[in-house]
Amino acid sequence: MPVKFAFDNPLLRAWLLLHQTYNLILKSEDAVFAKVGLTTQQHGVLMAIKYIQDPVTPTDVSNWLDRNPNGISMLLYRMEKDGLVSRVRDLRDRRSVRLVITERGNEIFGQATIIGWQLVEKMLSDLPEEDLWTLISLLEKVREQGFKNLNLGEAMEEIKIKNEAQNIARFLAKMSIYADTGYSGDERN
Repeated sequence: MPVKFAFDNPLLRAWLLLHQTYNLILKSEDAVFAKVGLTTQQHGVLMAIKYIQDPVTPTDVSNWLDRNPNGISMLLYRMEKDGLVSRVRDLRDRRSVRLVITERGNEIFGQATIIGWQLVEKMLSDLPEEDLWTLISLLEKVREQGFKNLNLGEAMEEIKIKNEAQNIARFLAKMSIYADTGYSGDERN
């Protein structure tokens, strides 16, 4: 159980709540995805590969997940050993590698996505839709300040406009399919 500090300063209180919420979400995701043998990071990688426009490269995945490319490479190595993904040499540029989800990875991703979606619904079900839109708006403002703090404003704006809108729209459409009908195999694009 997290310590509940009683800060009178709203900035400190909000900052602490953001940290505690983030940590609790990660722990909840870890517990859910462990049921099918995945980590939260592995699910994120599979999701990125599934919903980024083909061909998908390790750099695409690291950008989509906002992770360090070296960390993603290590994770991909372990996932390849576990039979979840495979690296395929690009036919046009043999130096380049594209990522493909294996049949096993696709099956586990489907199972994880269903139970992951159930977690999302459970954790956010007490919020009316109007409150959800308010939360989204507020978190986007905080995220934007984070981009500015790291001097990523212009580059992140380009990524946000180009990739996020398309990829998140595709992702949400697919998630509703999982929620409504359950997982039914490879449903790319």
